[in-house]
Amino acid sequence: MPQINKTRPHIVVPSRDLAVLRAAITAFFALDGFIFAGWVVRVPDIKRQTHASAGTLGLALLCVSAGAVLTMTLTGRLCARYGSHRVTVGWMAVLAPSVALPPLTHSATALGGVLLLFGSAYGGVNVAFNSAAVDLVAALRRPVMPSFHAAFSLGGMAGAGLGGLVAGSLSPRQHLLGLTLVGLTVTAVAGRALLRYEAPVPAERLRPGPAGGAVRPEPGGGAARAGSTGRAEQPGPQGGTARPGSEGDAARPEAVSSAARSRRRKRRLVVVFGLIALCDAYGEGAMADWGALHLRQDLAASSGVAAAGYAGFAFTMTVGRLSGTRLLERLGRARTVIAGGATAAAGMLLGSLATSLWLALAGFAVAGLGLSNIFPVAIERAGALAGPSGVAVASTLGYGGMLFGPPAIGFAADRFSLSTALTSVAVLAAAAAVTGVFTRRSLGS
Repeated sequence: MPQINKTRPHIVVPSRDLAVLRAAITAFFALDGFIFAGWVVRVPDIKRQTHASAGTLGLALLCVSAGAVLTMTLTGRLCARYGSHRVTVGWMAVLAPSVALPPLTHSATALGGVLLLFGSAYGGVNVAFNSAAVDLVAALRRPVMPSFHAAFSLGGMAGAGLGGLVAGSLSPRQHLLGLTLVGLTVTAVAGRALLRYEAPVPAERLRPGPAGGAVRPEPGGGAARAGSTGRAEQPGPQGGTARPGSEGDAARPEAVSSAARSRRRKRRLVVVFGLIALCDAYGEGAMADWGALHLRQDLAASSGVAAAGYAGFAFTMTVGRLSGTRLLERLGRARTVIAGGATAAAGMLLGSLATSLWLALAGFAVAGLGLSNIFPVAIERAGALAGPSGVAVASTLGYGGMLFGPPAIGFAADRFSLSTALTSVAVLAAAAAVTGVFTRRSLGS
């Protein structure tokens, strides 16, 4: 009879400590946006320093996205093995120093190399802190996921604003080194709270262990035993214990088949939620890269007004996320996704096809409000279904939309027109709404 290792009981984090965890995770979301925006505003300076052409700079910048996509799936596995809190702190400890490396390069090739590291850390920390946020949302039993993404948006606005203020007085090296120091300081302070606790698990998800204890469920759904492989032992004949693969499993083919069907269904739903995230991220990327150009090229807006178009989009997205928890509590996840997708589709149709500059600006603002909570809900649902691996899959698909959306719009603009190409954002927003209708039971209330 095999020796069963002792289980380590899991202690549910008290509510006062959940508040500390929420503040720490929020700090990491805000820091991520702050660092990334601070880097973005220095891209023109780095271009001049490396003497890169537009084409070679584009290839170097593509390394950020390539690095992010490469590490997202790996980070899901790291979170499952080591815990999302440790992995969050580890990746942020890489991201903060890596943002100071681009000013040290003097060629597009070297820039691409350091941006691959920067993008890897960026993608990794996004999966890790989203996984941590999913666990906390489940423990709090409140739909607070949009508040974390609002912190990212606010951090981005602060990073961009500060970058604009110091651009005339600080060199890129000084500015980005300052971001490194801020990043490491916040990581040291907020990281202590994350490392103090394991990711919380709601009481109903804990499984009874021996001697009345409780154990944390494995990512696959079974109860974990310290020192075990995570494969559950099944009752054998005459009350013995059978290892998986023995006649104890063969005696329950229906249960095994049902579990396999359940896993396949979960995988399909995770992909669906990832596609919903893709529809949202496609719109964010399109607006960041093409929104201002549309206003200036097609509607003869000045540079300042054109920039205000994206600023209005980003502002209403932030407002929508700040109010997202209350909206989700009132409408539920499914209705929020459906209403958000429909609102974003209407806003983008107005913004891309209107012949009046002010109507276009209003349309972009409405689109930001509609898109604001779709991505957070999709990531949270994927994580609730499949843990860190679900967050990794949905994030990879979502950021894939942000990566491939702008080039797709560029090709469509060459073939048709930019205003017509931007209507694809409305099409995908509507697709997210329709998908929300068909998955409303899985999205939940």
